[in-house]
Amino acid sequence: MPVVGMVGGGQLARMTHQAAIALGVGFRVMATSSTDSAARVCGDVRLGDHRSFDDLRAFGKGPDVLTFDHEHVPTEHLRTLEAEGLTVRPSSGALLHAQDKRVMRDRLAALGMPIPRERAVDSLADVAGLAEQTGWPVVLKSVRGGYDGRGVWPVESPEAARELLERLADVQLMAEEYVDFRRELAVLVARSPHGQAAAYPAVQTVQVDGICREVLAPAPGLDDESAVAAQRLALSVADALGVVGLLAVEMFQTDAGVLINELAMRPHNCGHWTIEGARTSQFEQHLRAVLDLPLGSPGATAPHVVMANVLGGAVEDAASVYARYTHVMAHDPAIRVHFYGKDVRPGRKIGHVTALGNDLDEVRGRAREAAAYLRGEEGR
Repeated sequence: MPVVGMVGGGQLARMTHQAAIALGVGFRVMATSSTDSAARVCGDVRLGDHRSFDDLRAFGKGPDVLTFDHEHVPTEHLRTLEAEGLTVRPSSGALLHAQDKRVMRDRLAALGMPIPRERAVDSLADVAGLAEQTGWPVVLKSVRGGYDGRGVWPVESPEAARELLERLADVQLMAEEYVDFRRELAVLVARSPHGQAAAYPAVQTVQVDGICREVLAPAPGLDDESAVAAQRLALSVADALGVVGLLAVEMFQTDAGVLINELAMRPHNCGHWTIEGARTSQFEQHLRAVLDLPLGSPGATAPHVVMANVLGGAVEDAASVYARYTHVMAHDPAIRVHFYGKDVRPGRKIGHVTALGNDLDEVRGRAREAAAYLRGEEGR
């Protein structure tokens, strides 16, 4: 059977490993530490630094295909590995659009895709020039490396922009208009090397301080025409960029339509609901895609599915979280809880819960209650 090598030992690799077992394919993880989330459960772990070309080369020679649970592998390393004959999926050329926001925006603009107004930032004049078109506030973003709210700074005035530019003088930045959106949507799609593609239902993501707290599948109140249009947009992006594997397209829904906000080319937090809530989980789908196997059905298993992230909070250690686990199971035997084997820190994603059912309010309430209780918040 083929072997997939995933660079990165986080929770995405941990859950992909579980899917590989059921699919019957080999799975190898490159982790930075034996205590990484995936390294705690995967039987084939190689320790290494994703920034080291030698470590990547040594790891990549074993598996049949190389893929990722994050986008932080240096592009030049991947290009060299591809030149040496290694199969990298998504390719370095595709992945660059998830690594570099400037490259992503330029390419999407050239393709005529709907994106926020933006421009590169070399000086305060660039920020002010965009503000003349869009008004204040303006959003400054790091071109590389931002996630979970990191690397994003709304600025309300030229003075605030100047202060930020001086403080981040060594960071490559870009400026975007501040979008007055109604809500945030996401569409997860998969694409295989020979071009087969599949799209999951459009979902609503609920962000707090830049961190996803809930995912509602399908997005409530989204009419069929808009839902299909969002899926088609995501599929068009995957095809245009030559993505192989999963692509998460995060969008702003505005009164005038949707705007593409971010791209991720890997399993994504917006798709955790698919483990129980879809015919084929995003993790199995990613493996199928990178191995060029026929893709599975992305259809939902229930009318409504809600995923709520469990963040480190009032509960200070894993033992205390686990002690609460039994109460959650007893209170709601149908709830599904996934822990990531991580040390507990405030604001850190340490797991998620999923609830399914026929009534959105009831399902959402169950997921929220379980996640809050596991975080140590009162209310049960």
